[in-house]
Amino acid sequence: MELTRKLDEHGKGAWIGVMILSFILFWPVGLAILGYLIWSGRMQCWKLGNLGGRGRWHNARSKGHHHKDSYEASSCNSAFDAYRDETLKRLEDEQSEFEGFLEQLRHAKDKAEFDQFMDDRRAAPNEPPKADGEPEQPHA
Repeated sequence: MELTRKLDEHGKGAWIGVMILSFILFWPVGLAILGYLIWSGRMQCWKLGNLGGRGRWHNARSKGHHHKDSYEASSCNSAFDAYRDETLKRLEDEQSEFEGFLEQLRHAKDKAEFDQFMDDRRAAPNEPPKADGEPEQPHA
């Protein structure tokens, strides 16, 4: 279609303008244009380059580029994507370090409780435990 090709040449802004204008004039046409834009993939990230027609509107995921852990689709801004990936990597490293620190704290707490138990046990006289209901006998 000639009209879609001309709007594609002008970019996303032209499509958005036509959609808004059609909503103002007659809302069902605006809704139909919005549905067409979503269905055709024209409102996804705009990839630079002369791929022509629909191809230049696809995001990086549809082109086969996947982030290593599938965090999110490309934002179409390589500087931001690199910053996001670096920040997520740093946060994962900090999380693993923090979990190691918590494990050391748990170990230290367990050791302190065990040492306290052993000290209490050594300090108590070597008497056999009394059964419930037995009267205490006075020491002579």
